[in-house]
Amino acid sequence: MASILQFTPFASSVDAAFWQDLANKKLNVLKLSEASQPVYAYYATGHPHQQQLQQQQNPPLPESAISMPTRFCVPAQGLNTTDDTRPPFTFRVTGTILNTNTLEDFKKLDKNSLFQQHTTKIWEAIQNGDAFDCPSALLHFFLLTFADLKKYKFYYWFAFPVLMPQEPWLQLQPMNSIGHTFSSIETAALTNAYQAADRPPFFLIRRKPNTVLLGRLRDWDDYFTDEKDEFWVGFADPSNSNTNPGWPLRNLLALLHEKHGIRKLNILCYRELPGKVTSIDASKILVIELPPSSNYAKPPKSVGWERNAQAKLAPRMADLGPLMDPVRLADTAVDLNLKLMRWRVMPDLDLDKGWGVRHITFVDNGRVSFSNPVRQPLYTFNDSLDGGKPKAEAAAQSLLEIQPTVSAAGHNLSIPMPGHVAISSDDALLKDIEQLTELIQSHDVIYLLTDSRESRWFPTLLATQFNKLVINAALGFDTYLVMRHGSRHGSLGCYFCNDIVAPADSLSDRTLDQQCTVTRPGLAAIAGALGVELMVSVLQHAKGIEAGVSDSDCALGCVPHQVRGFLGQFHNMLIVGQSYANCTGCSEKVIEAYQQDPLQFIKKVLDDPEHLEHISGIAQMKAESDALPDQDWEEDDF
Repeated sequence: MASILQFTPFASSVDAAFWQDLANKKLNVLKLSEASQPVYAYYATGHPHQQQLQQQQNPPLPESAISMPTRFCVPAQGLNTTDDTRPPFTFRVTGTILNTNTLEDFKKLDKNSLFQQHTTKIWEAIQNGDAFDCPSALLHFFLLTFADLKKYKFYYWFAFPVLMPQEPWLQLQPMNSIGHTFSSIETAALTNAYQAADRPPFFLIRRKPNTVLLGRLRDWDDYFTDEKDEFWVGFADPSNSNTNPGWPLRNLLALLHEKHGIRKLNILCYRELPGKVTSIDASKILVIELPPSSNYAKPPKSVGWERNAQAKLAPRMADLGPLMDPVRLADTAVDLNLKLMRWRVMPDLDLDKGWGVRHITFVDNGRVSFSNPVRQPLYTFNDSLDGGKPKAEAAAQSLLEIQPTVSAAGHNLSIPMPGHVAISSDDALLKDIEQLTELIQSHDVIYLLTDSRESRWFPTLLATQFNKLVINAALGFDTYLVMRHGSRHGSLGCYFCNDIVAPADSLSDRTLDQQCTVTRPGLAAIAGALGVELMVSVLQHAKGIEAGVSDSDCALGCVPHQVRGFLGQFHNMLIVGQSYANCTGCSEKVIEAYQQDPLQFIKKVLDDPEHLEHISGIAQMKAESDALPDQDWEEDDF
């Protein structure tokens, strides 16, 4: 007795790496775009494992008790449709993915209209004959998604559209194994012919004595020339069921009925077990018929939305958060807000030259005191115990605890300072010079945030020598200066270009309030933030360190030379300072004198800061100024 032919639907299986790739593409490429994107997937034929499990039970279990899903797999590289990475003995399927910008859009989207659009594509491929030349058009699928990039949750809904006749196809007899119809010789011939044909998803079958021939769908008229011929069609069947064929058969039946008027058909559900010798013993035979009163409407009805784990017509959700390395999650989250800037606010922002710096090195020779933790957020109370940890090392360790992927290092190093006589040996002094030189040479940006003016002199000299970007921040009680040093051969000055005296010892013989940094508590944070933003503005400028005081080539606006702030008036002033040919920090005279003999030059400067004035030309300028004759200036009467 005939029964309604039922089909085993696909069960989607998405590689977790695919969701990561989708998140990356949404964040960096698609941004606010909701344009559809191509995607590919694959499926394999059913295999006899389920049958073996049933036979091993006594009494045999019902099929539903051990049902194995018909996997439809989206690989990690699914968004790269030029790639074809998939396991052997699988069948590639192309589809479309639509990722919405919000979860509300995902929920409110007109899914019926979207489904109908894709169904129409399949119907058109049948009508114009494209499905004969490209049978995979019958397997077109689409995937609707929303990616929550903050929580790494992915909402998705697969659709595998198939066309339905007005009345269903009928199964004229129970599904039988291939061995009930094909001899062992025919089965072997079929296997060889299928492999030789490069394993097509759909194919025609012509049975001849002791052999089997395979053909392409488009060869139907040449293949079945006699009205007495039995129509045999095969398809790669992903189903593991003993009673139902797989989902791909449905659109194949629509094609054959629409283009060839087929109503009765023999179907080979090709299922194989790959190995050294491929076995197709699990393949099944179907004999089906479409009732005389049934046809496919124009356009026909369609179904195909995948059901969720609760068997409801609703989306699924993949939560990758618990599966991901927390360190990697944190690293991704750090850049999320930065990358979102390019979506709408600033599409031209170059994130490779901006915030999100990962390599940071601290240089200091002090130890954490009890007054540091409340003023400097990288230190804690424990850092100040037992005499205090070295400041540079403690700061680096704190950064690693905040963000484990940062490459942070701390160097306990004494910076040579004019007027501070070296108490160490020449070897120790030379080691400090070489270490500081190596550090400055290997970094792109130098921040000068030390407590005294003279401690900024030697880093300024080295940074100028190697043409490095220097950001300098200096604090008063309620005032601050944040500036960038000009390039070596540029017109903008450095921290010392306005000085007419060499930097000297400013720390000795000072009262407690002069030794400590006495500032309004919020000042350091303000100056530090301005320093970071100034650095980013310079890096975003087309000329980088050579940038003038202009906003014409910087996406972030103006690139000031100096920002002088007055917290008492809550006021900032932008000032430009020109470079000075006699500067003790950045002039070519000083750099050349240092390069000739670094150790001896530094020793002389440490012993006598006025040596800098003689080298730079400031001493001569002072002498010439003192030699000018006194003149009485008379004011004209008007």
